[in-house]
Amino acid sequence: MSNIAIEFENISKQYRLGTIGTGTLAHDLNRWWHQVRGKEDPYLQVGQVNDSSAKSTSDYVWALKDISFNVEQGEVLGIIGKNGAGKSTLLKILSRVTSPTTGSIKAKGRIASLLEVGTGFHGELTGRENIYMNGAILGMTKREINRKFDEIVDFSGIEKYIDTPVKRYSSGMTVRLGFAIAAHLEPEILVVDEVLAVGDAEFQKKAIGKMKDVAQGGGRTVLFVSHNMGSIKSLCTKGLLLKNGSIDCFDKIDKTVERYMMLNTNTTTNVELIKNRKGSGSIIFSDFYIENSNGERVDTIITGEDITFVFVLKANQLNLRNIDLGFSLHDVYGDPISNLYSSYQGQLFSTEDEKYITVKCSVEDFPISSNIVLVRGLLRSKGEILDWPQDEIGQIQIEHGDFYRTGGVRTDQWNAKFLIKGIWDRSNKR
Repeated sequence: MSNIAIEFENISKQYRLGTIGTGTLAHDLNRWWHQVRGKEDPYLQVGQVNDSSAKSTSDYVWALKDISFNVEQGEVLGIIGKNGAGKSTLLKILSRVTSPTTGSIKAKGRIASLLEVGTGFHGELTGRENIYMNGAILGMTKREINRKFDEIVDFSGIEKYIDTPVKRYSSGMTVRLGFAIAAHLEPEILVVDEVLAVGDAEFQKKAIGKMKDVAQGGGRTVLFVSHNMGSIKSLCTKGLLLKNGSIDCFDKIDKTVERYMMLNTNTTTNVELIKNRKGSGSIIFSDFYIENSNGERVDTIITGEDITFVFVLKANQLNLRNIDLGFSLHDVYGDPISNLYSSYQGQLFSTEDEKYITVKCSVEDFPISSNIVLVRGLLRSKGEILDWPQDEIGQIQIEHGDFYRTGGVRTDQWNAKFLIKGIWDRSNKR
C-alpha cells in the first residue's frame, strides 16, 4: 500500500436523465426517508448501463459502475475509451468536482487538475491573480508560488497578457496557463483531460514533454485522458480502458491500446453485396479488413505500425490465372493518396479449384498520417477488368503514432498525408 498513490474503491456515479440536481421532490423525500431509517438509497438499484448508442429505457443511468483499481506513485496512467464511456466523470470525481454515488477514493498528496477549459479560473481575475489563487487552493505558500511564478509564465507563453482578466483570454491561452499552473506548482498527482487538444501543435508537444518530466523526474503521478493513441502510447506506462461506464481493460499501455483498437472495429461492411461494380465478375472482392502485427482484425491503426491488408476473393469461375490485385488509398474527399498492384512486385495469383481465396499484403511502418482513409480495389488479368467496385471496399481510422521511432509523436507532421524517412549524413563535399 505504501507505493500506491490513488486507490479507487467501487466507484459508481448515477445521473438522472433530463434533470438538474437529484431529481423530483418525491424522489428527494424518498431518499431522505430511507436515509433516516438507515436503509440503502432506493434508486441505487435502478438505472441502465451507460451505453450512448442504445435508446434510454430508464430515468437513471450509471455513468460509472463499480470502478476499482490502484495507481502507483510515479505511474503515468492513460485513460481511454469512446465518447461517453465515463472518462471525464472519473477524473471529476478524483478532482472533487463532483462526488461519487457510491464508493470512495484514497489519494496521497495534492491533486492538480486540468479538466474543461477554464475550470478553476476566476474570469474577473487576471492571469497573475489566478496563479496565486490556484497555488493557494493547492495549499502552497506565497513564497513557493513566487519561486515558480516566472517559470509558469514563461511556459504558458502569455507573459504579455498576464495582467489581463482571464475572461478575455482565448481558449488556447486559457489552456496554456491552466496547464502551466497545474504542472509547475508541484502537485503529487497531476490530472489532465482532453483539453490539450485545444492548444496548438507546438504547445501540445511541450505539454507532453512536461508531463514526462513531472512523472519521470519528479516521481509524481499523472492521469491523462486523450483520444490521441500516439500521445497515449508515448507518454503512458499503463492504460485503463472504459466501456459503457465499466472497466474493460486495465493493463500495460500497449495491450490496452490494442484492446481499444479492437473495440473500434466495424465488421458490418459486406463487400460482396456492393451493387455498383464493373468487370466480368469471374472473381470478385468478397471481404476486406486490416490485421495488426498480432494478426488481430482491426479498423483503427497507428501510423508507423506494421499492418496487413487482407482481401477475400470469391471465384465465380474456377481455375483463373494471372490475377493482378490492386488497391488504392484515398482521403475522405476521394482524392488519391497512394496505390499498389501485386504485379508491381511481380506477384500474380490463381484460384485453382477454390471458391474463396485470401490474399494478404503486409506493409511495414505504415506511412499514412492521422486521418480516415478509404480503400478501393480492382482485380484484373492481362488487361481485362475482373472486378472493380465503384464504392470503397473499406475504410481505416488512422491515429497519430511514433512513426520515426524516436520515443514521441511528431506534432509538426500532422498536416502531412504521407510520411517519409531519410538516412541523414553530413558531408564536406560540395
